[in-house]
Amino acid sequence: MNVTRKQDRLLRRALGEWEKEGALSADEHQRLADTLKRVTLDWQRLSRYAFWTALACVIIAIGSLFSDSELMARIIEFFAFSSLARIGLPALMAVLFYLWGFSRQRRETQWHYSTEAILFLGVLFTAIALWQLGERLDNGSGHVAPLFLAGCVVYGLVGFFGRSGLVWLFFLLSLGNWFGAETGYMSGWGAYWLGMNYPVRFIFFGGALLALCWGLRGVLQARRLYTTSKAMGLTYLFVALWIMSIFGNYDIDSWYSMTQASLLPWALLFAVAAAICIYISLKTDDGMLRGFGLTFLTINLYTRYFEYFWDGMNKVVFFLILAASLAVIGRYAERIWHAGSR
Repeated sequence: MNVTRKQDRLLRRALGEWEKEGALSADEHQRLADTLKRVTLDWQRLSRYAFWTALACVIIAIGSLFSDSELMARIIEFFAFSSLARIGLPALMAVLFYLWGFSRQRRETQWHYSTEAILFLGVLFTAIALWQLGERLDNGSGHVAPLFLAGCVVYGLVGFFGRSGLVWLFFLLSLGNWFGAETGYMSGWGAYWLGMNYPVRFIFFGGALLALCWGLRGVLQARRLYTTSKAMGLTYLFVALWIMSIFGNYDIDSWYSMTQASLLPWALLFAVAAAICIYISLKTDDGMLRGFGLTFLTINLYTRYFEYFWDGMNKVVFFLILAASLAVIGRYAERIWHAGSR
């Protein structure tokens, strides 16, 4: 059995404990320990990181293409004969990448990360096709939400049936963009929709996404999409709560006249949400909930510190307190690290 250094250490410790408790004999301990083969490099993780880096390079290359005005002018001139070609060609490329990815997934199930990379290239070409479709259909109304919704449908189907967490991530991002664009259009691009500014809307959006994730957890777990869905729901929820703790349910013009005391209830709501997240994580041993709760509770505390004490406290004292608090966190992490290495 090939295991990483961390897994090898954990398994050998478990075997030693079981032998001390009498669950294993010395011979069984040795026999099981001999089946462990430590690998010097985590090739699975390296494969994942390599493909992620390759996709990041593709995105940077496309961004560089759009920033090169001379090259873009040549491409536009080349496709000037037909606006439909500017839509049809990237759409065709997207379909080909999707078909390739699904075909590869059926024939070679062990190549997971390369298949995800192929499907993601389909996502990029789908986005380009939708962008060009938007250019074609633009009538000046600014109603771009249907394009995001079309992207949601494509990414959702590909991510779900392709069991691709990466494509599913873009489905959830497109879903958030659709929600923001649609509610913005319905409000006439004003500050409020049904009395809610953007952060309040996304608190409900993130909460609804988490509720659906929990209700459909069996289906999502079977498609290996549950972790991505939960992480995105928590991200939408906590980022919106953080922004709410700073700006409240106010537009920019009225926010300048608000006192810090009037924003305190939103900060308390943010802290309560983080505390509930931590409490649930302790009950269920959920590492993701614990990480989100602790991270955003810390962000909340430091945000309040900047709001209430930055102007009134000497900067030397402030940074000394900041350094001391970070040192305490580092010392705590160091203790956990050394405890795990024994």
